[in-house]
Amino acid sequence: MSKVKVGFVGVGGIAGVHLENVSKNSDAVIVAVCDIVEESAKQKGLQYNAAAYTDLDAMLEKETLDAVFVCVPPFAHDEIEEKIAKRGIHLLVEKPLGLDLETVQRKAKVIKNSGVICGVGYCLRYLDTVAKAKDYLKDKKIAMVRGHYITSFVPTPWYREMSKSGGQLVEQSTHTLDLMRYLAGEIYNVYANMSLQVLSDIPNIDIPDVTSVNLTFTSGAVGHLDSSFTQCDHRSGIEILGKDFRVEIDGTILTIVDKDSSITYKSKVDFYQEQDRRFIEAVIKGEPDLVLSDYEDGAKTLAATLASNKSNEVGLPIKLPSLAKDKITL
Repeated sequence: MSKVKVGFVGVGGIAGVHLENVSKNSDAVIVAVCDIVEESAKQKGLQYNAAAYTDLDAMLEKETLDAVFVCVPPFAHDEIEEKIAKRGIHLLVEKPLGLDLETVQRKAKVIKNSGVICGVGYCLRYLDTVAKAKDYLKDKKIAMVRGHYITSFVPTPWYREMSKSGGQLVEQSTHTLDLMRYLAGEIYNVYANMSLQVLSDIPNIDIPDVTSVNLTFTSGAVGHLDSSFTQCDHRSGIEILGKDFRVEIDGTILTIVDKDSSITYKSKVDFYQEQDRRFIEAVIKGEPDLVLSDYEDGAKTLAATLASNKSNEVGLPIKLPSLAKDKITL
């Protein structure tokens, strides 16, 4: 393979970051873009010298592609991934993977059976500081995990509708919850409280503006995640506690504190760029392990966020496997 021939489905929002990264990657070339908004597809096609489409089937039929970036809203996945995977084309799918776990698990089987490499856009895993934290924690017993994702309101119309975004936890704070999973292990159950407290004046909003989730990990560790879009600034991170040690990730900065020392590391990488670089490298080398979150793993993070929504709805703790008939083992 000389250069990885890349296509895009969805060119708005986060796709702009991926388009820029891929365009600067000497091992890849953008050959086609697809978006239901014709003007957007044409504009990005001109910008990156790529063919523009409004129909995925047409793009897949006419273009020779090695990999496709799927950058559509949570409600809009339909059969996009299956169509691409069945043609033997590798995938990078932006999070969240959808809003229905059973559908996502069905997709996971199709993707696995196809043999293609499929990454999911949990970009924080690609931080050099996260790699240091994971290495430090590999032989540690974790007692508690504390996470937060506090930010401002996203004006995108579909974001404010639960049926289209799944709410902030599913659509945004999923990054923090995924990092909690990545560093502390699988989640056993969740118990969530959510409320629309102070932003009900936003037209058509029906998602909570504050969320609090208690989590139990399969290791026995306990955790908590706070999520809100009531603020004018942005803060996110996690704190992992064990006997005589503390690992803090504040944005991209890592601090490791124990009884003998306190060391702070500043990230030296662009995590989006690193994620996309490693995906392209995985495609070239045929090495899926270069991807730090595959589709099945991304489905586990989705399961935890959807379980949290369900917990808030019914007012009870939810064990993650109980959400779907075809269960993911957690």
